[in-house]
Amino acid sequence: MAKKISNKFWFQLHGWFSLPIWLLFCFICITGTISVFSHELTWLTNPDSRAHNPSQVSELSAGSVLRAFKDKHPSADVMGLNVREPYLTYVVMFTDVDKPYALAYVNQYTGAVQEINDGNTFINFMRSLHGWLLFPWQNGYSVGYYLVAFMSLILLGALITGLVVYKKFWLAFFQFKLRKSQGGRTLAADIHKLSGVWSLWFMAVMSLTGLWYLTQAVLWHAGVELEHHETLNAADIPNSTINANAVETSVDLALGEIQQLYTDFRPSYIMLPEHNRDTLKISGANDYVLYDDYSINIAYNTWNDTLVHHANPDSMTGLQTVMHITDPLHYGTIGGIWTKVIWFIFGCILSGMSVTGFIMYQLRTKRARSQERSNARQLKVQQG
Repeated sequence: MAKKISNKFWFQLHGWFSLPIWLLFCFICITGTISVFSHELTWLTNPDSRAHNPSQVSELSAGSVLRAFKDKHPSADVMGLNVREPYLTYVVMFTDVDKPYALAYVNQYTGAVQEINDGNTFINFMRSLHGWLLFPWQNGYSVGYYLVAFMSLILLGALITGLVVYKKFWLAFFQFKLRKSQGGRTLAADIHKLSGVWSLWFMAVMSLTGLWYLTQAVLWHAGVELEHHETLNAADIPNSTINANAVETSVDLALGEIQQLYTDFRPSYIMLPEHNRDTLKISGANDYVLYDDYSINIAYNTWNDTLVHHANPDSMTGLQTVMHITDPLHYGTIGGIWTKVIWFIFGCILSGMSVTGFIMYQLRTKRARSQERSNARQLKVQQG
């Protein structure tokens, strides 16, 4: 008969899942919690990022925004356009003679270029700090990305062992026990248990989505292409160079075709052709629940203005589906500002759990050492 695993073993295992790296885990939780509101914080702190509409006019088309930017910066080589929240400006990605990479905030109502920066924005900084701890990328991978993604296993292990150790945990849903008069260790333990029980669903979501990020890193490292990339045949390309104005016009033509296919299509990312055989790529979303803002993808031939490929959630493979629902679940964007608020609150709770767990460990260790010293003194007295 197999020997039953003791509760003490599970308790020690629970501690080992988080204590040695509690500070790093707490840091990743805090940066992720702040990242949930990175767009809103950008709007609050950077007036140039705001999409002012003083004359209450209709939004310019994406092609018109690109043309407005090119009129002011004719030497720029535009790579693409990013459409963010409605209250933020469009972001044009480009290079220029004195800029190896830059972002321009272009107001989609007035066409004004409100800011040009080198890409080190608050949004990018917070996402990079949380996602890979600012470790550099080399040969398609980052040590920091692996390190952060590996935390999903730590969180999953802490969740499972916590449930084993805390028997009848479901009673905490009905019995609010917070003992304030029995010392710091008891209070920290009660806070830790209550936080853990009420955030069970959140820890499960974070650990499973993090597990996908780890899987995705391995697939990237192995050179596995998860999505289709359409290129043109050489026979379809005329013997001439691309006309930049034609490409910008093609953006509007392509968006018109997409909106005939997908009702209420909202573009989120437009990538211009990088070379003669490349296609114009547009990503966006409409009313597919749970999917991210890149769940509808099209490839467009700018030489003859024809749609050559389009994909949506109905045509995705299993891995593609997981890839496109992970970000909304991880960052809480599935229901707009209110789900972001919920994710932010539980992000704070999860960050606090790593702190209360460490406090419990410190107080328990301190009491054990005190008890050892007391026993040693008592033994010494008995031995005369």
